[in-house]
Amino acid sequence: MGRCSNIKELQINEEIREREVRLIDVDGSQVGVMPTRKALEIAFDRKLDLVKVAPNAKPPVCRIMDYGKYKYELAKKEKEAKKNQKVINVKEVRMTPNIEDHDLKVKANRAMDFLKNGDKVKVSVRFRGRELGHTDAGKEVLANFAELTSECGVIDRHPKMEGRNMIMYLVPKTE
Repeated sequence: MGRCSNIKELQINEEIREREVRLIDVDGSQVGVMPTRKALEIAFDRKLDLVKVAPNAKPPVCRIMDYGKYKYELAKKEKEAKKNQKVINVKEVRMTPNIEDHDLKVKANRAMDFLKNGDKVKVSVRFRGRELGHTDAGKEVLANFAELTSECGVIDRHPKMEGRNMIMYLVPKTE
């Protein structure tokens, strides 16, 4: 049972233990099946590495390449792919069911800033004590909040009770 089959790193040069390998040249042309030792000699003569690219094939496929350059190119591509990703953060705005109009507008402006930056906004209304009997007031506050932020965001998840909190999610509007 070979332990190398689940290793992500490719086997190079002396790490290749097979007796015979199918060799592929630098330009991608097939050289043919030959003993591993001979393939290593060819690679070393060209001052390059012998890299096993298809370990599960019979016989395994090896390629002559500059392994350091290959790893560098892979890292560069990965970095480029990471650069194009957009990380979405979830920002939270907390309120109470009896929030005043001005305070609600201030919180809405803050949430609009988050939405303009491309972040998701979690809007929560916290109920304490007897306020739990008046969840309709919390729904009303969240509806007003959604209306105030409607130019920058849309409701992703409608208001829903989770324990003592009523939670709603807003996402940035897409043009």
